[in-house]
Amino acid sequence: MTGIEQYVRVRVCASGPDETETLPVLLRYDPATDPTRVGLGFPGTEGAHDHVFARALLEEGLRSPAETAALRIWPCGRAQTVLELRRAAGLLLVLQFDSSDLIRFLRRTYTAAAHYEAGLTGPVREAPRAPGRQSPVAPAGPVPPAGPVSPAAPVPPVSTRSRSSA
Repeated sequence: MTGIEQYVRVRVCASGPDETETLPVLLRYDPATDPTRVGLGFPGTEGAHDHVFARALLEEGLRSPAETAALRIWPCGRAQTVLELRRAAGLLLVLQFDSSDLIRFLRRTYTAAAHYEAGLTGPVREAPRAPGRQSPVAPAGPVPPAGPVSPAAPVPPVSTRSRSSA
């Protein structure tokens, strides 16, 4: 199988601040079926409530608001992303993701797509990280530009000391 599945935990945003709960969500990608689309499903529903949408929409939604008739996604601060599922009758569900989970998933989709295009078979694994690099986290600044999501280059430390004249 060339596709990937990634379970993540999301917050369900309800009408009041005391009405939040977490829910497992399954992110799916299979380049053999459609390399431009990703899926979002709920464990135990046997695909009955899956939502399939463009991978580019997910990427765009990490940086700025993006939407289709059935889905809206936007960044919420530096570390969260909100995904709103809609039906013709109105709002269905609002989910809050850790952006790092979505970034990790997108990286894996590009690895799987390259794996598939190269005609390789077998399990898809993420590329090893450079020594000293930590696992991916939500970016501290702007979200990476459109296109394949790749690990950000290390940022040199910035000195906060001001120079004084002699």
